[in-house]
Amino acid sequence: MLYLAYQAQSDVMNPAKMLAQGALAALGARAMSGQPVDLRAASAAYEMVTRAGLTHERPPYHIDSVRDGNRDVAVKEEVVLSLPFGSLLRFRKDSDTPQAKVLVVAPMSGHFATLLRGTVATLLRDHDVYITDWHNARDVSLEHGPFGYDDYVDTLIRFIETLGDQTHVVAVCQPCVQVLTAAAVMAQAGSPFQPRSMTLMAGPVDTRVNPTTVNKLAMDKPIEWFRKNLIATVPSRYPGGGRKVYPGFVQLGAFLAMNMQRHINAHIDLFTHLATGETEEAQKIKSFYDEYFAVLDLPAEFYLETVQWIFQEARLAAGTLTYRGETVDCRAIRKTALLTVEGERDDICSLGQTSAAHDLCSGLKPFRKRHHMQAGVGHYGVFSGRKWDGQIYPIVRNMIVANS
Repeated sequence: MLYLAYQAQSDVMNPAKMLAQGALAALGARAMSGQPVDLRAASAAYEMVTRAGLTHERPPYHIDSVRDGNRDVAVKEEVVLSLPFGSLLRFRKDSDTPQAKVLVVAPMSGHFATLLRGTVATLLRDHDVYITDWHNARDVSLEHGPFGYDDYVDTLIRFIETLGDQTHVVAVCQPCVQVLTAAAVMAQAGSPFQPRSMTLMAGPVDTRVNPTTVNKLAMDKPIEWFRKNLIATVPSRYPGGGRKVYPGFVQLGAFLAMNMQRHINAHIDLFTHLATGETEEAQKIKSFYDEYFAVLDLPAEFYLETVQWIFQEARLAAGTLTYRGETVDCRAIRKTALLTVEGERDDICSLGQTSAAHDLCSGLKPFRKRHHMQAGVGHYGVFSGRKWDGQIYPIVRNMIVANS
């Protein structure tokens, strides 16, 4: 019923959006900057209506070129391996210069991997970059079966093996735990494809440390409450009809609720910029919300196991996590260097939760481990923005160079 109610509301909005699009087109150039204020205000109102609602398609990465040495080179997206729930996507540069392979592991948490375009664009300057391009679960047919925590780890191992034994992994937020699990599983199996290094950025390795509001919300209810109230069935009109999912629109609603006034103010600002002809300022806000309102449904199995195993029970940190029936032991990691990065003001993954990985990886020599705490940044500032680009990235780059 949850998904059907959302879909019904979305369907009701579509005619209004189509009418607004028609009105906006009719106004056309007359509503541009320099024309009467009433026309610009009307145009702004119609555009706000057309933007109402969510999208469920992956936005473009918009990475068409990158600085390579002293010149700009073209970048093309290339699917290296496509699996039902995600693709291994390469950003191929038009350059023959050999560079270290870096796999960026994006979170599967309600948004598409394009949320990390800034992270990728920075890494591309010096590396051959790939990303876990997760698919929307509502588009994955039931014939492909369930997708849980172990399946996620399987996918990571498959991607790493595809890239080879000289691969470096950079995990952002939620998948820090799965990357650490994959590295331990590969080490325990003596895999020849163990990553050269892994950088864990703002991830919930041990949520028992300095619990945040997000952590407390996960602990507030038993797992059956999450199963009963937050899991929905994909409507039959979609390729994944009948699949149980944690809908992206539910996750987005939770994100919005955390800072509702900020989002309201942003849309008031957007209307004002549109009505006054400040197109550049308006575009900044539109670009952010085009990404933010593009939502991805999570497989129910993965979502519920993540809530219970990572946020409620901290199984990896507690030493109780199993993979395919075998206990995961991070002490087995001896060849994969470790860098952890945390943000001083992170209110999603607080200080100490990611650096907990160092105690777990006690088999690593001290020279293979490094931690960095970035002053003055919140969660998103760890992997995007000015301080990521100018202060954090050089440390990540040095870790990769030192272990290549």
